[in-house]
Amino acid sequence: MKDKTNKGNKRTQRDYNLGFKLAVVSQVEKGEMTYKQAQKHYGIQGRSTVLVWLRKHGTLDWSKPNLFMKSKETPAQKIKRLERELDDEKLKNKILNTMIDISDSQYGTSIRKKFSSQQSNASGKNKK
Repeated sequence: MKDKTNKGNKRTQRDYNLGFKLAVVSQVEKGEMTYKQAQKHYGIQGRSTVLVWLRKHGTLDWSKPNLFMKSKETPAQKIKRLERELDDEKLKNKILNTMIDISDSQYGTSIRKKFSSQQSNASGKNKK
């Protein structure tokens, strides 16, 4: 009869001391393990318990969660990403230059700065 009563009872919430919480938070923030790995490793039952600890005791800025969900990229992935960003910036630069050229030709503006030799000499004297 005692056996039947134990099967129906749920486990109670465990209380973790502050030192334990801070140790888990530190390991997760250092990247030694993910919060899910920490839950499994330390037997923490709550799904969001470690996340709550991270928000409460961690040093990371949680106002931008996408930065923390980003997986670590390999050097090859980083190179590809940077090359794509460079291509995007080159395209933006080309578009802006074209817009300036159109503005100059259609509206008679002179948006680009024109450097004269006097200005460059004067600025060179100030640097010395």
